[in-house]
Amino acid sequence: MIASAADLLASRCRPTKDALDAAEAERLLALLAGGGWAIDDNKLVRTFGFTNYYRTMAFVNALAFLSHAEDHHPEMTVTYKNCIVRYDTHSANGLSLNDFICAAKADALFDSAAVKA
Repeated sequence: MIASAADLLASRCRPTKDALDAAEAERLLALLAGGGWAIDDNKLVRTFGFTNYYRTMAFVNALAFLSHAEDHHPEMTVTYKNCIVRYDTHSANGLSLNDFICAAKADALFDSAAVKA
């Protein structure tokens, strides 16, 4: 059972067709250490802010690499100083554990020195 953000970080995405119920999605949302995540229109959403376009794109490229490794890809909206990340699982027609695993990894990436000024 996933009991912490560390558990999410240590997990890997797996193919699934099982959507989470609302209570489990809210429980997992509370585990995300980075904060800022919300469930909106059945998607897990967060806006990441940066100091400039270079830092924004560094994050986008690193998240793309991470997403490829997990084989779970978010929708991203990129502007000069922001990247809005939206996760959902199409095969589950809603949120799955994979979305929360990737959200935790996105938080860890954002917190790393690699994308900060």
